[in-house]
Amino acid sequence: MILTELRFPSRVLGMRATMNVLLPENADGPFATFYLLHGLSDDHTGWQRWTRLENYAGNLPLAIVMPQGFRGFYTNNNAGPRYFDYVIEDVIGTAERYLPLKRERASRCIGGLSMGGYGALRIGLARPELFASINSHSGAVMAGTYGQRKDGPVSNAEWIATFGTEPAGTDHDLLTLARRVHTAPMKPNILIDCGVDDFLIGQNRDFEAQLNSIGLDHTYREFPGIHNWDYWDLHIRDALAFHAEAMGLKPIQ
Repeated sequence: MILTELRFPSRVLGMRATMNVLLPENADGPFATFYLLHGLSDDHTGWQRWTRLENYAGNLPLAIVMPQGFRGFYTNNNAGPRYFDYVIEDVIGTAERYLPLKRERASRCIGGLSMGGYGALRIGLARPELFASINSHSGAVMAGTYGQRKDGPVSNAEWIATFGTEPAGTDHDLLTLARRVHTAPMKPNILIDCGVDDFLIGQNRDFEAQLNSIGLDHTYREFPGIHNWDYWDLHIRDALAFHAEAMGLKPIQ
């Protein structure tokens, strides 16, 4: 695949940002697009550095856009940057302006791991008219329902700045967004997976039960594994197959 790095001005954040993009090298565009989000401790290079993503996606007519996501959970922070708007306006807007990408819902999908798993659901459920499918690996899917935190890699002060003290019922809350999607005319295909020994497995099981309670169609899977790149390298292949089916993509001949 062809790798390009875009350094672009983010009007939303008021700063320069970066995204890495993989483009098919044996097919002509425009291409369907997979917006792939990193986790809390990584940046826009993580998926390429720690997985064989390029090998797995090389036979698909699919561009993969991996933006710098910072530490804001891809949501408009309660007291800070508007990372949700940044992805919608600056990342997607820039990618579709300068790259050979299709500009239609049927040809867009979004996914991510951990913080990026939450982020993919946060963005995809809030804007179901933009994405055909969503996936979350090992997602921090209940992050937007909690107030203060007393453990984990995010301090209380950072958590409150991101989500506020009472985020349940707001746009940070994935269940609130899922309820809206359940009654919306457009519903993305949804895939959620998590390792059975992942420290976030409880969150994923709780969220899946909540999706079942409101009747929102989705696919939920558990596999052996923990919260690490061995797990994500294995299951990004499942995500690629899931999105390819949702968007009707056929392998490049």
